[in-house]
Amino acid sequence: MPLKIGDLAKATGTQVVTIRYYEKEGLLRQPERTGSGYRLYSEDDVERLHFIRRCRQHGMNLAEIRDLLAFRDSPAPSCAWISELVEKHIANVQAQIDSLLTLKAHLEALRGTCSGDHGRGCGIIDSLGHGSSCPCCEGLHCRLERRQGER
Repeated sequence: MPLKIGDLAKATGTQVVTIRYYEKEGLLRQPERTGSGYRLYSEDDVERLHFIRRCRQHGMNLAEIRDLLAFRDSPAPSCAWISELVEKHIANVQAQIDSLLTLKAHLEALRGTCSGDHGRGCGIIDSLGHGSSCPCCEGLHCRLERRQGER
């Protein structure tokens, strides 16, 4: 039984605007339409949207998802590139973990500069105002901006 866009959204936990965006980006096929213009989706569309959402949950960008969908629709003899793609994401996650652990250490050190009962003489405020900047924080900020640009 065909689904309208609202039903597809409910079935997959995806916002309607996101479904339209994925259609525009070519991740979802253009749906059939009723005589009055309503989009109609199939169970294949439900599964495809679940696939896209799982890819997004694993940090895949739209270009990578497009490539994975193309392979899924027309498998090639080798899928080695998919393993390399996942390996790249694993390395990225490890770099984020390392960076966050360093950030945690900096925050713990910062926390240690304040005894909590000096009012104006708070060591955290003094450190943030006069201390050196945290290279970890700056590097993390740059990586997050770069990653958001890939989306």
